[in-house]
Amino acid sequence: MSAQRDHSLDHTGLVKSLPPETKAALTARSDAAGLRHLALYLAAMAACTVGIALQLPYWPLLMLPQGVLLVFLFTLSHECTHKTPFRSAWMNEAAGHICALAIALPFVWFRYFHLAHHKFTNDPKHDPELEQGGRPETLGSWIKYLSGWGYWKGVAQTIWRNAFGTITAPYLPERRHADMRLEARLLLAVYAAALLSLLVSPLALWLWIVPLLIGQPALRAYLLAEHGLCPPVANMLENSRTTFTTRLVRFLAWNMPYHAEHHAFPNVPFHQLPAFHAITQDHLKSTSNGYGEFTANYMKQLTR
Repeated sequence: MSAQRDHSLDHTGLVKSLPPETKAALTARSDAAGLRHLALYLAAMAACTVGIALQLPYWPLLMLPQGVLLVFLFTLSHECTHKTPFRSAWMNEAAGHICALAIALPFVWFRYFHLAHHKFTNDPKHDPELEQGGRPETLGSWIKYLSGWGYWKGVAQTIWRNAFGTITAPYLPERRHADMRLEARLLLAVYAAALLSLLVSPLALWLWIVPLLIGQPALRAYLLAEHGLCPPVANMLENSRTTFTTRLVRFLAWNMPYHAEHHAFPNVPFHQLPAFHAITQDHLKSTSNGYGEFTANYMKQLTR
């Protein structure tokens, strides 16, 4: 069952109550922790890549895990917007831009989009994640959402607008418009080259394009749980959901299933979120025991 706890301490009060030494320990960043996690992640992706490229027996089946690994680079990109997965600033920037190429999510633009999301979390009037009409409210719109159509349409429009149009969103600082324009044009150039490569070899299709399409529903289902069915209130321990899940999912998502904890104290890097969860667990107001439970509850809402 989805838990709704009632405690008076909100995220601001909780963070203020932490002793300075606890805050320092929780916000300590580590190149070693980030690189270790990234190395394991890339090793899993490399195994799928080799199997597909060499067309080992049943190689088409590898496109599903390849796709899931690719789309969940979103969670690394997300971490990089906060500059937390690595201690070295250049590593955070490099990882963010590489993820941008892999999943068509322009990193400079996404940083400011995401910071606005943190500032206005679940506010239907100001949260940029809800600016296209909010979360699915019918079974048909939920299926369309899971397909990834909205994501691909949205990023295509964003990249094209940043490259050649007018950048107008109030949360995008004018001083970075030129960087966003250059970033978008470079992405378009890379994608054009990838499409042209298909005239020579289908590798990009089987290693990248088709897996991205196959994997996107898994990411959509995961992301919907972060704030879906949470109330539009200011308390981050209530407007964001922590989902209790397996170690594998936490690994894929860089511990972001601890999402209320992340919103309560965004400076806590991924590898410290389990420790912060131990502090926040009695104050969480929106939780689910797994993504299956959340999805079932969401489906019940859709069919009412």
